[in-house]
Amino acid sequence: MTQTMTPVKTLLAAGAAALFALPAFADSQIMVKDAYARASGMMATAGAAFMQIENHGDEDDQLIDARSDIAKKVELHTHKIDDQGVAKMLHVPEGFTIPAGGMHALARGGDHVMFMGLNDKMEDGKMVTVTLVFEKAGEVTIEVPVDLQRKPMNGAMKMDHSKMGSGAMAPAASN
Repeated sequence: MTQTMTPVKTLLAAGAAALFALPAFADSQIMVKDAYARASGMMATAGAAFMQIENHGDEDDQLIDARSDIAKKVELHTHKIDDQGVAKMLHVPEGFTIPAGGMHALARGGDHVMFMGLNDKMEDGKMVTVTLVFEKAGEVTIEVPVDLQRKPMNGAMKMDHSKMGSGAMAPAASN
């Protein structure tokens, strides 16, 4: 049975997403802002989460892992363009440096939290619990709203995650 969101449900989902999109803190050093998640399509088996991670501490920290029950496997990923112009998604086991007094963006077409083998559909307005693991700050658990309507910012490349098993990625059609 297919359900459609009524205007009231859409408004409530948007309000909940805005509430949960507020910053998350860990020891007042790490702040996560503007987090959202999305799947690569309606029947997708993969999805990703994006956010801005700020470090208000005096030392660099390292995002070294991410966990979530939304998928069978969760990894930190980035994209790299090969010699043929094809974007390849790569696991980054060492994670991402969050500079002291700075910010690191996990954004579409770049670094991101990758969900592989989704256990459930990523539907607009749903919340995904994600635990980010930092070397110094430890674990930070956040609620990330699924936002299938958001457009890539600053011309970020849209990627087709359906081909991720082979490591090759092809640009998806633009919205």
